[in-house]
Amino acid sequence: MSTSDDTGRHRRGDGAPVFEHAALFYDSDEQFVATVVDHVRTGLEAEDAIVVALPAEELGPVREALGDDAGAVVLQDVRRLGPNPARLVPALHRFVEGHPDRRIRAVGGGFWPARPADERAAYLQHDALTNVAFAGRPVTMLCPYDTRTMDADTAADARAAHPLLVEGGAPVPNTTFGDPAKLAEAVLGPLDEPPDLGETLVYTAPHGPRAVRRAVADHAAGAGLSSERIVDLCLAVHEVAMNTVVHTDGPGILSLWHTDDRVVAEIQDAGYIDDPLVGRYPPEDADGRGYGLFLTHRLCDLVRLHSARDGGTTVRMTMYLDRPRG
Repeated sequence: MSTSDDTGRHRRGDGAPVFEHAALFYDSDEQFVATVVDHVRTGLEAEDAIVVALPAEELGPVREALGDDAGAVVLQDVRRLGPNPARLVPALHRFVEGHPDRRIRAVGGGFWPARPADERAAYLQHDALTNVAFAGRPVTMLCPYDTRTMDADTAADARAAHPLLVEGGAPVPNTTFGDPAKLAEAVLGPLDEPPDLGETLVYTAPHGPRAVRRAVADHAAGAGLSSERIVDLCLAVHEVAMNTVVHTDGPGILSLWHTDDRVVAEIQDAGYIDDPLVGRYPPEDADGRGYGLFLTHRLCDLVRLHSARDGGTTVRMTMYLDRPRG
């Protein structure tokens, strides 16, 4: 069991540091590079296993500043690693599992200026849930945020997701840090209503999922989605539709629509999901529960999920028309 001490660091019962999650709010490129490089070199001195996941335009200056030290660090383009932010927890989980005898030091940034608003909300949700996913794990994580590209409300949400803040080059306790699961839910909030220009299908067992696949394939083809991507979207939506059939007593509602840049498929049903990390970890072999949503996150460019005991569950799956498979 882990606790938080008065420094904001999560610790095991024996007092050893376990999970440290800090945010850096910067307003210059020089501050960003200097702080990230200092974070990395502190880890090198401690012989930590280090991974840095940033957009390519930020990764380049960090690599250059590290010089010869860059060879001792795993540097990853976060756009390729986790285009869907929900893929980032399992990616870091694999890195942690791959270094069982070493502390992990990570840098994670996925909040670039041109990122769509719904992806930004999903990234903030991911950042909050990182506290849940890695509590009790030997990870030190730094999350950079460029204040030049954030409004005040978004900056406040990002700040609240971190028990530590980097100020003057050192992590200090964050007095605004709250319950990360509640913050993740609040950041996402109930999803806005589907547009009237789309189409809907009410489905039930036993043949509903098959009808759902056909409807998705037809709509996506009409919108111009590539054939390979149509297969991925159909499989993802089928998995979610099967959850309706298996885990609820009522019907499900499929909504479909598209815009100039995306195809969206949404499933609504009366079920309730109480695990905020569902789909962000590979399911346990013993029961296989959560496999459908894990696969859905792997297949889709963006997945947004909202669930309430008295309002049912909505899963919104997005595919971009101009994004290649994978």
